[in-house]
Amino acid sequence: MSDRGGDTLVFDLDGTISDPSLGIGRSINYALEAFGHPLLPDEAVSDVIGPPIDVTFARLTGSSDDAYVAALVAKFRERYGRVGFSENTLYSGVAEALAAIADSGVPLALCTSKRVDFAERILDMFGVRGYFGHLDGGDVGIAKRDQLARLLRDERIGRGSIMIGDRAFDIDAARVNGLESVGVLWGHGSRDELRSAGAGRLLESPGQLLELVDRVARR
Repeated sequence: MSDRGGDTLVFDLDGTISDPSLGIGRSINYALEAFGHPLLPDEAVSDVIGPPIDVTFARLTGSSDDAYVAALVAKFRERYGRVGFSENTLYSGVAEALAAIADSGVPLALCTSKRVDFAERILDMFGVRGYFGHLDGGDVGIAKRDQLARLLRDERIGRGSIMIGDRAFDIDAARVNGLESVGVLWGHGSRDELRSAGAGRLLESPGQLLELVDRVARR
């Protein structure tokens, strides 16, 4: 496969391809407990899926100390890398949609706030890694808008690409970089959140992802 990308369907991971709630929630609480903070209630986990993990810990603890937040992130990854990544559920219908898109010849890429090695392990676990050409992962201090900008700058994806995600962060990243965005409603962002962020279209079910193939192929 060439390193140069054309117009591509760019997917978020958490809340778009799979539901990471259990592993993320348990790993966040593993870190919070280790540092003496109150635990995050189960019903609040959905709210913290999407932003970079350092942003989440800064908000949960009220800390602006970069070193302290980094220590929390390291503790989170201690558990997440051991078991948390596997406490993950593939959304029904997503694997079939990805296979059909790949068969159509439209390229797929992944742009996630999650560290890229974790993303690789999750995609491998679900048997869908082979559908994606480029994987871009985040880290502490890296915003998704910057990740998309890098993919464009390095010509990994084309200007007619579409960003697909479940949170406002995904939609904002696309808007800032002049890309079309599509919001999915089976993840952790609400219809209001995605509409307010400016999503060009909302999808109700993974089967509707196939409707994006013609939009990219015509460009």
